[in-house]
Amino acid sequence: MLRLLLLQVLASCLWLGHSEVVTSFEDCHQFFYERATPSDALHPKKLARICQRYSNSYHYATLYDRDRRIPVYSAYIYGTGSGKKPHTPWFVEPSTDTFSSFYLAKLINETYLKDMDTESSIEKKYKITAQQIGESQAINQDYNNLQDLNRGHLSPSGHQSGNNSKTATFTLTNIVPQNSTLNKGAWNDYETKTMAEKTEDCKTTYVITGAVPGNTNIPNNRVNVPSHIWSAACCLVNKKRRKAWAVIAENDKNEVENLSLGDLEARLTELYKGKRVTLFSKACPR
Repeated sequence: MLRLLLLQVLASCLWLGHSEVVTSFEDCHQFFYERATPSDALHPKKLARICQRYSNSYHYATLYDRDRRIPVYSAYIYGTGSGKKPHTPWFVEPSTDTFSSFYLAKLINETYLKDMDTESSIEKKYKITAQQIGESQAINQDYNNLQDLNRGHLSPSGHQSGNNSKTATFTLTNIVPQNSTLNKGAWNDYETKTMAEKTEDCKTTYVITGAVPGNTNIPNNRVNVPSHIWSAACCLVNKKRRKAWAVIAENDKNEVENLSLGDLEARLTELYKGKRVTLFSKACPR
């Protein structure tokens, strides 16, 4: 009887849309050019679609792999401007584990549910443990004592404008274990220098950055180490002109390979065992 009641509460709360782990990206479709999301070829067996919300606003969208505890990709609109790189604790997503008692407890408070929060805040508020929070997402202790790896953003703070948007990138659902030399070296050069050069004549630039699951995990065996990190951009120069570009990097080398959008989609199709990958709508040049 109690189980039935809990399931009824869950169904009711999901129908009301209380959770930002959503069945589609409709609430944050603005981060995808022409509302076109990447093809299902990238979908893991157990996924969560997250409209990343902080301070009562959406800042980007993430497709999350609940089994491997890494994001598949994050989609955002490139921007630079005011705001410094924040010094903030890492956040977790309030509701990636759909059927846990933790999830049901959180649905009680609508205001709390909508925004990402810290582990300590959630633990105190709902009297739960970090292990319960980590049932289907990474937690802080997963990233302790890493060797040759660090926390690699898919939606980086440097590509966001304003303090809240930058802060919103510091959630564990937006990072992967990335080779530390790559993260601080060639990949950082791409994020800071190449993107600035590529977007000089762009009015709006849509970006999708992702990670290909690898065959190894970090030492505690909970979080997957991606084999590749990739990124693609579709830029609107004016009403008639579009341009696109892409990069990919093996996650054990300090090298970034420049590609066309079409070449990246073809490469990802191979890496995902022949399932055809598309990242943007047909309007973006291949």
